[in-house]
Amino acid sequence: MDFYELLQNHAAVFLLLMTRVSGLFLIAPFWGSQNIPIYFRAGIAFAITLVLFPVVDAKMAVTAPVSILGYTLAVVSELFIGWLIGFVAYVAMMSVNMAGKIMDLQAGFAVVNEMDPTSNQQNPLIGSFLYYLTLIVFVVTNGHHMLLAAVVGSVDSIPLLGVNFNTDIATLITDFTAGIFVTGMKIAMPLTFSILLTNVSLGVLARTMPQMNIFVVGIPMQIVIGIFTVAVIMPFYVMFLDVLFNEMYGNISIALRALQ
Repeated sequence: MDFYELLQNHAAVFLLLMTRVSGLFLIAPFWGSQNIPIYFRAGIAFAITLVLFPVVDAKMAVTAPVSILGYTLAVVSELFIGWLIGFVAYVAMMSVNMAGKIMDLQAGFAVVNEMDPTSNQQNPLIGSFLYYLTLIVFVVTNGHHMLLAAVVGSVDSIPLLGVNFNTDIATLITDFTAGIFVTGMKIAMPLTFSILLTNVSLGVLARTMPQMNIFVVGIPMQIVIGIFTVAVIMPFYVMFLDVLFNEMYGNISIALRALQ
């Protein structure tokens, strides 16, 4: 058997499966972190593919497209499936980051930023705190294992070379992206409401006591109220993460069904 015949059968299964697994390591939280060396991520993807290959190869027979263009489209399709799973998880994490940015803007921390090594971007203080806390809870609750399980399960729901692109997937990606802002506003609502009440109270004081320098009093008060509100909502925020992660897992299932 020459290499072409081998490529048409078992090697095609291995390469396409590794492509699908590699898509997860492009953008998914924890697995796609930018501070993890790319060689290490590629090695993990190769090791996972080695474990899955005997099971998948015995379950299905795949014939690689004959033309280079057809094989390229097949590789892109498999890469898109893994990327989509990671993208849904990435959207959930970015909604937390968006909530932190809104909180920082309300509490007066918008001008204070720190460099996030995982994204190579400058993030505000509360946003970074919420993001790292969410990532810790995500890993502790084995969320990164759930992403790997989603990639493995996608082989059963969407066989290799069996992806079906349609307009529904574009609508889903748009809805998931829009959910970043909706979920971010929901998370930031307690602090936003408390700062609103603080500003209303300061406005009343400014009218009743004109001699008070409201700017000198208002900015430190907003910072104190913001930190106090974040401390109060922390237990409820951790419980909210359970809802957020369950919604994320449900969205992954919805996205995979759209590709069937």
